[in-house]
Amino acid sequence: MKNLGYYNGKYDLIENMMVPMNDRACYFGDGVYEVAYTRNYIIYALDEHLDRFYDSAAALGIVIPHERGELEEILKEMVGKLDDDELLLYWQVSRGTEMRSHAPSKGLVGNIWITIKPMKLRNIYIPMKLITMEDTRFLHCNMKTLNLLPTVLASKAADEAGVDEAVFHRGDIVTECAHSNIAIIREDGAVQTAPADNMILAGVARAHFLAACRDMGIPTVEKHFTVDEMMAAREIIVTASGTLCRPACEIDGRAVGGRAQDTLKALQDRLMGDFISFTDKK
Repeated sequence: MKNLGYYNGKYDLIENMMVPMNDRACYFGDGVYEVAYTRNYIIYALDEHLDRFYDSAAALGIVIPHERGELEEILKEMVGKLDDDELLLYWQVSRGTEMRSHAPSKGLVGNIWITIKPMKLRNIYIPMKLITMEDTRFLHCNMKTLNLLPTVLASKAADEAGVDEAVFHRGDIVTECAHSNIAIIREDGAVQTAPADNMILAGVARAHFLAACRDMGIPTVEKHFTVDEMMAAREIIVTASGTLCRPACEIDGRAVGGRAQDTLKALQDRLMGDFISFTDKK
């Protein structure tokens, strides 16, 4: 198959799938989701994505209708049905199905949605262009919910500006990007990124990036930095499941970074090597 959609055990081409209008995802965005990449039909970092998926659902009181091991097998089975072996895998759980009511009924059981389509990792060695935007999201950014209207608006603004991504800030404090986490390499050579608090979604790629830094002896600091500190950094690095570790060369039309290229290249090679090694056929 060229792509695949799944809803509570039924699946077909995405364009053929239908879901009930009373699914609470449709009215309220009442659910959580995850995204992962595959190569050779192997899902990269699936354990970490499932950890966050079940944690986010638990934080919102959403009942996932499958035990973790069962859902893992469903995801692996679905991936194996496609013709292409480099895929974007998306899955979500909504709170359940009932007539529209802001307060959900007790005893609701969640609905599982899955979509899979061909998509390769982006070229992490091509620098990105960014813009900055005030972060107007709510204060539960640590939960990977379906409520993505601020991200949609930021992505629209980035697209209209002809750039790759938008960087959110609250006042002068940088939080994260619309789809990604962001880090800097400081003048002293340390890597700094925002702490994993309620102001950001702590990405799986972020965790792999920090682990690579530590393994390579690069000091890491999990502390907020300012917009000015970002603009003056030796490197600005965007991390996400689809980019792993990708530098920025321009922010708001100003040239940035490009002053720690040896460190950056070593990190990119390490993280790309990890992805290739993990997804090589055993």
